[in-house]
Amino acid sequence: MLKKLINIVVFVPLGVLLIVLSVANRQTATLALNPFNPADSVLSISAPFFVFLFFAVIIGLVLGAAVTWFTQGKYRRRARNEANEALKWHREAEKQRGQAEKLATQASLPAPQG
Repeated sequence: MLKKLINIVVFVPLGVLLIVLSVANRQTATLALNPFNPADSVLSISAPFFVFLFFAVIIGLVLGAAVTWFTQGKYRRRARNEANEALKWHREAEKQRGQAEKLATQASLPAPQG
């Protein structure tokens, strides 16, 4: 319940802010990709300014997620190795338990009469 409340407190104002930015920045802006001739229409994109803002936010989110993913790789690798080692020790314990049961059943058999 608290998590839901926190999400509402954070995301509702953020959504309102994004809508206000979109409405306030409807004018067309041109992004020139040619630094030597900004008037070159082949390497320029014209769109409402809020499109460029949203695009920058999306690029930032993707880059941040990628950096986080790569920096946490060592922890994922360590967890994977420890899980494999735990599985190996679990198998070894099962094998030893089976051998112990086998020895216990052999020890409890009566001695052969001859």
